[in-house]
Amino acid sequence: MFHPSHAPPGYDCPFCRVVRGEDLSGVFSRQSDVVLRTPQATAFVSARWWPGNAGHLLVVPNEHVESLYALGPPLLGQVHEAVRQVAIALRSAYPCEGVSTRQHNEPASQQEVWHYHCHVFPRYAGDGLYERSSEHRWTTPEERAPYAERLRAWFARHGHTTGG
Repeated sequence: MFHPSHAPPGYDCPFCRVVRGEDLSGVFSRQSDVVLRTPQATAFVSARWWPGNAGHLLVVPNEHVESLYALGPPLLGQVHEAVRQVAIALRSAYPCEGVSTRQHNEPASQQEVWHYHCHVFPRYAGDGLYERSSEHRWTTPEERAPYAERLRAWFARHGHTTGG
């Protein structure tokens, strides 16, 4: 099977830490960013935002899997069911006009964390997300909090919890 690995020896995976219930240091992901936990996947508001697309999320498998190449069925379907649920929640909880997803594998595609993750972006007409790819910035937990709260409230109203 084709499963190239780019994680350095002894890699301390930040997404595994979030899945385990840890808060990362600095501006990085906190448990307060988590909006959905299923037995197979966790979704959280990303610490990295792009202009015009505030509140984008990451969905990760709870099991450490580095890339799409290693994400086999049925986990692939279970993770992408969480992506679908997050997309529906975004469309309902944010005033966005649509949703985009994107996912990267290996350094040439700009994968930077060696744990499979799917980005879920709120989209607005003319937001230029793909044209402004290099304009990202890091946010604070306080800035992310209202976005996470809106989504947690949406999931709670629809019978989902953030508990694992």
